[in-house]
Amino acid sequence: QVQLVESGGGLVQDGGSLRLSCVVSGSIFRLNAMGWYRQVPGKQRELVASITSDGSTSYADSVKGRFTISRDNAKNTVYLQMNSLKAEDTGVYSCNAQMWRYWGSPTVDYWGQGTQVTVSS
Repeated sequence: QVQLVESGGGLVQDGGSLRLSCVVSGSIFRLNAMGWYRQVPGKQRELVASITSDGSTSYADSVKGRFTISRDNAKNTVYLQMNSLKAEDTGVYSCNAQMWRYWGSPTVDYWGQGTQVTVSS
């Protein structure tokens, strides 16, 4: 059983900052890429930022220069530091983790329950 638990969402004013955390627990053989996705009602879920197991990162154009993704492999945790937040950043942010269940197994996607981020203008 694998669990992803997010925290750090909330209400913030335009221009403010928030830091999201996602802790992965349970039966983990190998934790590969991790990422944060954003869901807004009426729109497709979009990838905001991702990070590989060796620390390579990528970002959606809309958040480049404002958001920073990082991870602590010893703690099986991924973070998303969000600065200079805008109203259009509002949404439910979900953590994704890609894992091997055993050596050479297919990659399996796991998801957190999501945390609400609301930016008031």
